[in-house]
Amino acid sequence: MNIILADPRDVRDNLLPLTYTRPISEIRVGITTLAEKWSRFIPGEYYYQTAEYLSTKYRSYEGTVDAGVLYVRSNVVADCRLAEAVKALVPGQALFDANHVMIAQRGGTGEVASMNLDYSPLQVTELYDIFMINGRVLEQDFEVLGQAGVPLSPTVTVIGPRERVYVDPRATFVEGCVLNTLGGPIYIGPEAQVMEGSCLRGPVAVCEGSSVNMGAKIYGATTIGPHSKVGGELNNVVIFGYSNKAHDGFLGNAVVGEWCNIGAGATASNLKNDYTEIKLWNYPKRRFVRTGLQFCGAIIGDHSKIGINAMLNTATVLGVGVNIHGAGYPRPFLASFSEGSTAGFNDVVMSKFFDTATKVMARRGIELTDVDRGILIKVRELAEAYR
Repeated sequence: MNIILADPRDVRDNLLPLTYTRPISEIRVGITTLAEKWSRFIPGEYYYQTAEYLSTKYRSYEGTVDAGVLYVRSNVVADCRLAEAVKALVPGQALFDANHVMIAQRGGTGEVASMNLDYSPLQVTELYDIFMINGRVLEQDFEVLGQAGVPLSPTVTVIGPRERVYVDPRATFVEGCVLNTLGGPIYIGPEAQVMEGSCLRGPVAVCEGSSVNMGAKIYGATTIGPHSKVGGELNNVVIFGYSNKAHDGFLGNAVVGEWCNIGAGATASNLKNDYTEIKLWNYPKRRFVRTGLQFCGAIIGDHSKIGINAMLNTATVLGVGVNIHGAGYPRPFLASFSEGSTAGFNDVVMSKFFDTATKVMARRGIELTDVDRGILIKVRELAEAYR
């Protein structure tokens, strides 16, 4: 089976700046990305139908659309029940959810009656959906991935069912911490470490190669993506991977892309002082829109940096390659490749940006390729519309 993860254009635009640098299905929710969830349930060759400039990195399907091709709406969260319905599709048939949204379609000729679900599966449609549904998705992922871990060290204190803690046999260090599973499971992946004095309140995922530093306070529902370092206080945060918030400071109800760094003491508000409804920047509408939320923190695009002791207003959106430093609150939307402080922002010099990104990625043994550079140059061009 050739499976094509198709990005709905309107949804992809709503999820900017996170989808500037990745297809929707490469967004992490719960323990794994959306694409990894589909591949876990339905084996096959996977392809992406996304923005053309991303196809240099994420392969698109060039073959014939026949009975061996399955289209899947990429922002849908796969689960066991949904996957069985998708696998039951015959050539020419489509699957719709309870809201009449097409979830999947099997290639082929002829007209076949559609299948209809009696429920609507979880979907990522708005930026804030990522942290809003993270707890439920993490629970689903844990049921599949959180089995047969190693016994906990006697130095670890568990509050709640111990079977709701999974420690991968290849985890590096889990000692002297407090793990509370009353509110949800705790997943600790391979080569991950949870240092002494830290407190985790589930649901929480510490993914492969990530570190929870000493004395950290991690509230659910939080995902610490692969090869990330966290410290201080986090509450309902999703970190995609390769990003650091390693020191004191608060981040809540937030999403952090890849290759980001949040400096010591930096804090982002997630609640307005007057408790009024939060508005969040929306790229396609080019304005701040109502969310219906009372809590929303920062949305941080890839390769962005926040300096020490920096402060962010409630629901601040940072594009790709933003660099904030200095005191005071910057405006709550900063276009990609901007750098500065409340005194003013300037365009990022791309040669300087690439030099920094190369050094940052090399520390994790990953190369900034010419393909990556091409994508980031295209993002810079697209960002001009928002300056």
